[in-house]
Amino acid sequence: MTVVGTDGLARPTWASVDPLLMDYYDTEWGMPIRDERGLYERICLEGFQAGLSWATILRKRPAFRAAFADFDPDVVATYTDDDVERLLGDAGIVRHRGKIRATITNARATVTLREEGGLVDFVWGFQPADTPRPADHSEVPTVSDESKALSKALRRRGFAFVGPTTMYALMEAVGIIDTHLVGSHRRGSSGVWQA
Repeated sequence: MTVVGTDGLARPTWASVDPLLMDYYDTEWGMPIRDERGLYERICLEGFQAGLSWATILRKRPAFRAAFADFDPDVVATYTDDDVERLLGDAGIVRHRGKIRATITNARATVTLREEGGLVDFVWGFQPADTPRPADHSEVPTVSDESKALSKALRRRGFAFVGPTTMYALMEAVGIIDTHLVGSHRRGSSGVWQA
């Protein structure tokens, strides 16, 4: 089900009240990300989001970007145990040792993956032949065969905090699949899938 806002636009319930989530939904969510830094950032932020609300992560995104060198994999790959301890003291981000370490691990894995053509081509290689067409939020899957396969493939290449559900959320967020509700004004807006 969608909710029609005062602007006349139909959005899912999760993006219908909070102005930050509305803006994110209207301008970013589901749009293709095809650059290494952008995709690395989204993988890391989706990992940080596990167990939390996406609104929490969005509010902290400027602090995350400051803490992780604007998600430059080459810089974050050089972080040490001292950096982990420093980041655990940064109240602006989610202070979770495992997730901080995963961000560093994922930077190193991203750099290494360049030898196989790079993170973008690798992740987008798991795009399915078709995309869901949910009319209601209850019809939106939380995992797929492709997200399971992507999760396994990334883990084999050294990535962490990339479970199948997290990777499904990534695939939604970066336009690999289109789970905008059929009645939403954003359905088909990515240019990857027809409305």
